[in-house]
Amino acid sequence: MTRILVTGASGLLGINFSLFALENGHEVVGTVNQHALREAPFTTMQVNLSRHGSIEKIIETVRPEIILHTAAMAIIDSCEKHPDLSKRINAEVPGDIARISKRLGIRLVHVSTDAVFDGVSGGYVEDDLPNPLSTYALHKLEGEQQVSSQYPEAVIARVNFFGWSLNGNRSLSEWFFNNLSQGKTVKGFTDVYFCPLLVNDLACLLLKMIQKPLRGVYHVLAPVSLSKYEFGCLIARQFNLNEKLIEPMSWKDGGLQAARSPNLILKVDKLCRDLGETPPSPEAGVAGFVDRWQNGYAGRVRSMASSG
Repeated sequence: MTRILVTGASGLLGINFSLFALENGHEVVGTVNQHALREAPFTTMQVNLSRHGSIEKIIETVRPEIILHTAAMAIIDSCEKHPDLSKRINAEVPGDIARISKRLGIRLVHVSTDAVFDGVSGGYVEDDLPNPLSTYALHKLEGEQQVSSQYPEAVIARVNFFGWSLNGNRSLSEWFFNNLSQGKTVKGFTDVYFCPLLVNDLACLLLKMIQKPLRGVYHVLAPVSLSKYEFGCLIARQFNLNEKLIEPMSWKDGGLQAARSPNLILKVDKLCRDLGETPPSPEAGVAGFVDRWQNGYAGRVRSMASSG
């Protein structure tokens, strides 16, 4: 049994990774902030990571063998409005965690984002030069740099994922499902391409990466891409919902405050080579997303949402 500290355990990746690791025989301690967990099957500790010294106290108390750092300020437009807080959470805290992990000999996996690239060309590999367009992406890149400089042996995973969340509206897949289930018309960007991976598949890959002597930056996404419009249509078809409710449009007409990267196709060849397997496709991921709705997994996750 390995003791794993998961920061941001009430987030989309945090909760799903924690449940997966627990089911695979590991001890999990998760940190939460604003979104407490109710009757979680693992230990949780409330902490405000923006407070200096708070994470160090948690790490020294828990003494984990592994830290999966998923906590982030992830709402892009909120980062534009509150850049100082974004910098603290997304850039400085990862450096703090890396420094402490290095000192204590703790294995660290830091979760970053595909949005560190500008999306002009696509087909990015790990060594390509990032060019973040938003405050969120800039600070996530700075977080990567902090981790790399403080703890070169850490793993940095650039990701894009979807799945069932605590409150039922944290992922693009849930957004499409919720609206289409209610017969509502939605917009789907035809000019934004990405490589979405089911969060449960991501959790499995991250756990395997932790158990291998990997280090440095990895792209951990689906091996093929599609537009966000196509992704919505895939959700609709696999749930037998009306895909005609999805209206194709350009992201430039979406009224978004922060700039978006239109072509976030990232190559996963390095991951496939070093891990020895290829991540599942978006189609397989959506099938798993549907299956987890039908078998009650989504309801199980939602049942842990605190009413307080």
